[in-house]
Amino acid sequence: MAEAILTERLTKFYGRRRGLDGLDLELRPGEVFGYLGPNGAGKTTTIRLLLDIIRPTSGRARVLGCDPYQEGVALRRRIGYLPGDFAVDGRQSADDLLAFLGRLRGVPRRRVTDLADRLGLDLGARIRSLSKGNRQKVGLVQAFMHSPELLILDEPTSGLDPLIQREFVSMVGEAKDAGQTVFMSSHVMGEVQQTADRVGIIRAGRMVAVEQVEALRDRSMRRVEVHFEDPAAAGTLQAVPGVEDVSIEGSMVRCRLNGRPDAMIRALGQHSVTSLLVEEPDLEELFYAYYSDADADHAATGAKGSGHSA
Repeated sequence: MAEAILTERLTKFYGRRRGLDGLDLELRPGEVFGYLGPNGAGKTTTIRLLLDIIRPTSGRARVLGCDPYQEGVALRRRIGYLPGDFAVDGRQSADDLLAFLGRLRGVPRRRVTDLADRLGLDLGARIRSLSKGNRQKVGLVQAFMHSPELLILDEPTSGLDPLIQREFVSMVGEAKDAGQTVFMSSHVMGEVQQTADRVGIIRAGRMVAVEQVEALRDRSMRRVEVHFEDPAAAGTLQAVPGVEDVSIEGSMVRCRLNGRPDAMIRALGQHSVTSLLVEEPDLEELFYAYYSDADADHAATGAKGSGHSA
């Protein structure tokens, strides 16, 4: 199997409203892919198309080498899916639901109880009495319990407290180590930054970028603060390639570094430095940078198109 997920010009319109516009996506087996975008960007539409919950207006998708439309029943046995709004019959207990699903999937009872313990889920509680966060735990258990080839998770940590979010990150890491593929839609940057090999950033139904997480960091802005022993050396960084927004206060320099720090480090090596602080880039800043760039491009295009001839 060459790709775990492959889409080609995948498009979905709801009447005149665009849900997804020409999505090309290739997900490799065994990787964790973070699918980023705000609400309404097209993340959930993508997932529903991959699972044949809705049908595309045009384009095609293949999941685990299968056509979701032609081979949907067999395909879904190989997938663990957590929808963005996990909803089931609230009259049953979490234990009843998970035991039923476990029997369908041939999952040992111990596997269910182990996952429930890790997430702090009370199996005896009726689902309708559970908070959103605890219902999300039920959803996570049912998605992970059968160790599927592919996990498709739509906003998986919604409603979870920070300790459980950390446990979720561990579960994703274990799934990757076991060779499972994870496609995770989210607007929570921290969990993606900790788990993903690559990220795709989607905006208004279109993919803005697909990058390795490390490549994004290498190209991004870092905040730097340097203290020199000799105040006369403070102007050293002003001419260094990639250094921007230099601010000098006596022997202290604050600046922003765009890209790798090699040239800056060579420049600093010629002087006595008493303190150096470099703040690593955050995916959240990168995410909003892409959106800001897209806004600027859209505005420029609109301005060109709005001209009038005399």
